[in-house]
Amino acid sequence: MKIAKGILVAVTLGAVSFGAISAELLTKEAYNDHKSEYVKVGTITTSGETSPSDAKAELSKKADELGGKFYVVTSADTENKIHGTADVYNKK
Repeated sequence: MKIAKGILVAVTLGAVSFGAISAELLTKEAYNDHKSEYVKVGTITTSGETSPSDAKAELSKKADELGGKFYVVTSADTENKIHGTADVYNKK
């Protein structure tokens, strides 16, 4: 059940978009299709967010702070609040 919730959160995070946020969410599929074009610059996490859009905004903000232009959600959990982890990338 936790896995299904995590997948639902990841999909929801991917469906929400913000024009003011500069780091772009990549799906795992899009990243894997063009893996050689990206260089990893770090890993970010968020916890305690109350909505998928808040979690996405926080991950994007942290990716920006790392100097990344893209991030890929690697895990998500919705125990009581939304917790997520993402890898941050730049184009080579």
